[in-house]
Amino acid sequence: MKKSPFQDYLPFIFLALIALIGMFIPTAANFDDASKYSFGDIAWILVATSLVFLMTPGLSFFYGGMVNRKNVINTMMQSFIATGLISVLWVVVGFSLAFGKSYNGVIGDPSTFFFFKGVASGEPWSLANTIPLILFALFQMKFAIITPALVVGATAERIRFTSYVLFMVLFSLLVYAPIAHWTWHPDGLLAKLGVLDFAGGTVVHISAGCAALAGALVLKRRKDHIEKKELQPANIPFVLLGTGLLWFGWFGFNAGSAVSAGQLAVSAFATTNTAAATAGLSWIFFDVIRGRKPSALGFCIGAVVGLVAITPAAGFVAVPQSIMIGFAAAIVSNLMVHWKSKTSIDDTLDVFPCHGVGGMVGMLLTGVFASKAINSGGNDGLFYGNPELFLKQLLGMVIVVAYSFIVSYGIFKFINMFHPLRVSDEDETLGLDATQHNEHYHPAMMSVNGTGSLKEEEIIQ
Repeated sequence: MKKSPFQDYLPFIFLALIALIGMFIPTAANFDDASKYSFGDIAWILVATSLVFLMTPGLSFFYGGMVNRKNVINTMMQSFIATGLISVLWVVVGFSLAFGKSYNGVIGDPSTFFFFKGVASGEPWSLANTIPLILFALFQMKFAIITPALVVGATAERIRFTSYVLFMVLFSLLVYAPIAHWTWHPDGLLAKLGVLDFAGGTVVHISAGCAALAGALVLKRRKDHIEKKELQPANIPFVLLGTGLLWFGWFGFNAGSAVSAGQLAVSAFATTNTAAATAGLSWIFFDVIRGRKPSALGFCIGAVVGLVAITPAAGFVAVPQSIMIGFAAAIVSNLMVHWKSKTSIDDTLDVFPCHGVGGMVGMLLTGVFASKAINSGGNDGLFYGNPELFLKQLLGMVIVVAYSFIVSYGIFKFINMFHPLRVSDEDETLGLDATQHNEHYHPAMMSVNGTGSLKEEEIIQ
């Protein structure tokens, strides 16, 4: 499939067009009635928004450290580019689709906040009425940024950078925005059904995990995967650094979803840390009883699975129950990773077993352990005598799994019709750092020959 030279100009043309349209959007004054807001809540959500933003570069290190050395920069860049791409898209139309005036609970009116129209001066969001609407929009933007960035781990080491950029745009518009609307808009389908998702179990992790599975199936297997080559992670310290940044940022992700600096935020903060800690330990202890050594990589992956699983439950469950959520999620995901390794599915960094399945476990256990004693705006779960919530969580999970997988599969297939998804065999062998970006990752550069340069055979390796 030959690429038209015009395709190289399209991204620049679209960005230029957006910039030109933005020039003519009427300017509205910032909110002038500060009496309706809590400055404590504003301060906390500003911090939480920054913490959630930090998760995307953290994810870049987490993924970048786990891939082959010749694909480190490409993998990190595919995640990190979302900070620019989705930020602009969210301002233009993403926020409107997710939180605009509802069309029958399915999607928001794209004209509601087109180019952030009225966001700076608008009335606060109904469920976050102590902070300005623009701050709520920025907080939600960071969730929209990291979700398509999560999918990178499944398609790593073989997808074209430009193809993935296009996937991010279409995924955000056709998958993320509708699911966010269903779940977090008061008039959304899942919200009206009574499905609970405090900070993104369905919206972020299940949607990204199922999209990851779809991408892995469409792209098919890497050459190294077919040949059953055991490739070592490029940089375990990168994985540790990425895990630390993700864990730190996740406090904003979950505790910030209380959208106020109150008792609920404190509770979500505590459950988040507890579940992550438990899951990290659960993963490596489970590895030990299966005859493996406790590894840094295992603890990091387990901790992230715990963070994923507690996300939908963080503001609905108590701290003691968060231990079970982290413990169970790590075991289930560990088993899924093992099962996947026996199949022909080439999900490079196990995004579906960790984020997809971890999110599913979290959604279902929210239906088990949720309690009105923690959050009066929630519901009691199965463990507290209400099986109805568990069934609602199960139904919501099935809907999101089916929708995100089918639509994402269609997006990957659609892109591949006119712009190849996969790099050539030669480019895959050489590595995507060099072939996609003309850049190279040389971790030993500081210690070679005292000159900062590598020998030719070391570069090839």
